[in-house]
Amino acid sequence: MDLLSTLVDKGLRREPPTREEALAVLATSDEELLDVVAAAGRVRRQWFGRRVKLNYLVNLKSGLCPEDCSYCSQRLGSEAGILKYSWLKPDEASRAAAAGVAGGAKRVCLVASGRGPTDRDVDRVSRTIEAIKDQNESVEVCACLGLLSDGQAERLRAAGADAYNHNLNTSEATYGGITTTHTYADRVETVRHAQGAGLSACSGLIAGMGESDGDLVDVVFALRQLDPDSVPVNFLIPFEGTPLAKEWNLTPQRCLRILAMVRFVCPDVEVRLAGGREVHLRSMQPLALHLVNSIFLGDYLTSEGQAGQTDLDMIADAGFEVEGAGTTTLPGHRAAAGAGAGCGAHPDAGGCGGGTEAAGGCAPCGGATPAPAQDGGSSEALSAQVSSSGRSSAADPGGVTAGSAGAGTARHADQGARPDLVSVRRRGAGTDLAPNA
Repeated sequence: MDLLSTLVDKGLRREPPTREEALAVLATSDEELLDVVAAAGRVRRQWFGRRVKLNYLVNLKSGLCPEDCSYCSQRLGSEAGILKYSWLKPDEASRAAAAGVAGGAKRVCLVASGRGPTDRDVDRVSRTIEAIKDQNESVEVCACLGLLSDGQAERLRAAGADAYNHNLNTSEATYGGITTTHTYADRVETVRHAQGAGLSACSGLIAGMGESDGDLVDVVFALRQLDPDSVPVNFLIPFEGTPLAKEWNLTPQRCLRILAMVRFVCPDVEVRLAGGREVHLRSMQPLALHLVNSIFLGDYLTSEGQAGQTDLDMIADAGFEVEGAGTTTLPGHRAAAGAGAGCGAHPDAGGCGGGTEAAGGCAPCGGATPAPAQDGGSSEALSAQVSSSGRSSAADPGGVTAGSAGAGTARHADQGARPDLVSVRRRGAGTDLAPNA
């Protein structure tokens, strides 16, 4: 396809596709899917080789949130039967983080429900970061505490935080239909607070909330403009007891197209396969590793993921390797620019973004030369993997065709809510049971 050749050439040059090209990726047919994955895989390997970074979530405070985000099981008014607990103590959080590190996680993500932290909360999280770093000096720590006030990002950085996560989630045009207790602009401001403090910014999206293809493209282009170092791609987990419980809009094929589109728009950024991968990609998860270079290990905030050892086996079986603690995640031109805001030396590419993953500091652009593209990215090379990883499950046959993709959904006449695919987390942080890492 001329489209894919163009997108590969642009991705290898860190040049963004046009909006029309990004939409065209989402509109490709199932017959073209392997070609799409192979093309985006070439871009992924150019900047990240065959490395997969592992991340581990620790939910510091679960449930009881005053915000009304429709997708969230911890939201105001949620009837989802999730774990609810107040702040973990620093030693409890450190023990939880150690389980993920023992499983190979390079980054620990500390998350707390709520609109945003009080200054006392920042002190509490700072002590937790220090406790984790005391036990695991080389581990990266990313905080995700909601909307930040002036000076809070700086305090987290001083405590040892390496990154801050705050997702845009969906397009600005549709944001008000998902959340009413804060605005899209509030989220953008928090990401900029983090960047201004020298933290590596992490910001991504949630797909599957009934959005259109245009909404997906809009939010990914907005993320490119914001220039975070990592972009988590979540697929909605439709929890019973939340407003979006019946939104089962995704097939494995559509998820792969979305991930490919994100990779083409953000070629040299850490693209992370996040919540919902087990629910929606199912047996096609290994194919996604050709598109993303980062995943979460084990469980999520309020839902169970597949076993940590299964994740490690999947990575090895698909021909990838776990990224080591001594390896810099980002390509040289981004890592060399220093954490936080981009250096501005690449306006045509949307800024180099900068952001060392752990060391911080600043240096001129143009560090290490990116690894050359590797062979083996053809659709033929992926065919055997598709055969082994499977196509759609019996409960969800078929996929999005070019004719239906424009609506942004993949509904089927026999597809209703699938609560059997969503398991509430009952282990790990906040419980007496061992974590799934």
